[in-house]
Amino acid sequence: MKQSSRSFLLVTGLLAALGGPVVFSADAGWITLLEGTSGMDNFNRVGSANWAGYDGMVGATSSADGPGYLVTKESYDNFELRVEFWVSDDANSGIYLRCQDPDVITDRSCYEANVFDQRPDLSFGTGGIVHIAPVSEPYPKAGGKWNTYEITADGAQLKAVLNGVTTAEAEDSQFASGPIALQWGRGTVRFRSVQIRPL
Repeated sequence: MKQSSRSFLLVTGLLAALGGPVVFSADAGWITLLEGTSGMDNFNRVGSANWAGYDGMVGATSSADGPGYLVTKESYDNFELRVEFWVSDDANSGIYLRCQDPDVITDRSCYEANVFDQRPDLSFGTGGIVHIAPVSEPYPKAGGKWNTYEITADGAQLKAVLNGVTTAEAEDSQFASGPIALQWGRGTVRFRSVQIRPL
């Protein structure tokens, strides 16, 4: 590992341990999909979650008919994704990748980097890629603080890094491209930054 990468991970981990947000510089090649309350026009709403912009973020707290999603209008194949999010302890959320049907989002038709501290099977809870790459003990927790997911999808290689710590890696070729979706499933879910860099 390069020295610059080690330094980046060290600083990221320290910030996460202190409960602070991880702040990234505006690196070349990164495209901002959502920043504060701007960028909602890059997404379609699927489901009836009460997504709203306020206080420099976009969030949801309820839905009339099950999970709700913000789904990118564009499809992506190989990329790095950075997402800053806050969830309550009881929240069920996730970042869905390469979704095959933009109108029907599931963890069987997309890759899901999970955010679900209270999932009954914690091996695919927060930090895991559901059905593909389990997370090991001690199981990470995201509730009650700002967190940063860094997710890479490069061909069949998948990797999830939560607050500077690699939590899941796998090789899987089910899905080659598709939209990205942000989930509200339960509790309070907030997003304030979503950036992508095509590979």
